[in-house]
Amino acid sequence: QQAINSFNLRFCPNPEIMLLVDWPLFLQLAFIQITCKPKCCSLFYLDINECETIQQACQGEMKCFNHYGGYLCLPRSASVITAPEPSSQSEPSVPVESNEAFNPCPVGYRAQGDTCVDIDECELDMHDCQPSQECINTVGTYTCQCPDGYSKIGIECVDIDECRYRYCQHRCVNVPGSFSCECEPGFQLAGNNRSCVDVNECEMGAPCQQRCYNSYGTFLCRCDQGYDLGPDGFSCNDIDECSYSSFLCQFQCVNEPGRFSCVCPEGYELLGTRLCQDVNECETGTHQCGTGQVCVNIHGGHQCVNSNRCQDPFVQVSENRCICPVVKPECRDLPFSIVHRYMSITSERSVPSDIFQIQATSVYPGAYNSFRIRSGDENDEFYIRQINNISAMLVLARAVTGPKEYVLDLEMVSVSPLINYQTSSVLRLSVYVGPHAF
Repeated sequence: QQAINSFNLRFCPNPEIMLLVDWPLFLQLAFIQITCKPKCCSLFYLDINECETIQQACQGEMKCFNHYGGYLCLPRSASVITAPEPSSQSEPSVPVESNEAFNPCPVGYRAQGDTCVDIDECELDMHDCQPSQECINTVGTYTCQCPDGYSKIGIECVDIDECRYRYCQHRCVNVPGSFSCECEPGFQLAGNNRSCVDVNECEMGAPCQQRCYNSYGTFLCRCDQGYDLGPDGFSCNDIDECSYSSFLCQFQCVNEPGRFSCVCPEGYELLGTRLCQDVNECETGTHQCGTGQVCVNIHGGHQCVNSNRCQDPFVQVSENRCICPVVKPECRDLPFSIVHRYMSITSERSVPSDIFQIQATSVYPGAYNSFRIRSGDENDEFYIRQINNISAMLVLARAVTGPKEYVLDLEMVSVSPLINYQTSSVLRLSVYVGPHAF
């Protein structure tokens, strides 16, 4: 420094000396800019650029920087620039005396007239940035930067795995230089492209056949009453309620889509939704009985019987009563009277079962009455249980199945020991067994 000052004072009356120290003591470098008046500073030495003349002057990740009288090995990210005087020009410049034998500009600059202008190493392809890096020109040098989404490790740019930082609510997909968020099924990305919001599948055409219920992240299919959800979780299959139980309907169950209905056989009508009751055709006027006939309602139908069922030698004395006059010799061994009655019972009736009560209408003083089945019970399906002297009960002894008709002659024999008198009367009971158990 003293030699330069002495040189300045002797040969240059107005020297300008700038010393820039930006490095540690062992790397200090003085950049000296001497601007002389004309005809001043006529003696100079040419510097040797060791960075060009020495092969691999700097090893590893170090970069060679030439300076007057030597060179430096500095990290590649280091830059050594001069500090020129303030100028109104767009590019930094350093005043220089024109001298073709000497390049007074520091590394990263080139002489242009009386000034030093920055060299754009990026444009001139004078940089050593890796293919994955981007060259950014700076004053006096350049820098190698990694694009967005990459970080510099050593001399290479390595993709940043943004997914490590849990930017996404559900799933993160890392891609070179960036990332994208994905949502689980049943969700979609919100406006911020990171959060996930529920999708209402029911409003977007969910494949439910009947009913759709949206829930968080999914949806549920449900079926109307009478249907069962299929194995696929979407379709609805009709439930055959009739196959579950034989007691749903009294007669017959008919399966229908989503429901079932009960039907009754001919001669019956539905009572409520499941039971069947007999239709009384005699009351509704739907019978086909003609003149001289009487309509008798039975389970599941009706019978048309003659209004006069008295057979000789019996004569009719009232609507259902026939008598055999004692004046007729043929009536001696026959019952004095026959009364016609009609009744209907259901099939498969529990037994023993009381079905009809016999009651004496006339009683002789001191007479003893007995009751028996005179005819019609060839298979012993009925019997008489006497209650007292004037009444008895007809009992069904065996279960019977219809349709079937029995004509039973129930006889009451009266004996009077006081007057040595015996007589009998018959109740001719027509028993109709219906075809069903109701």
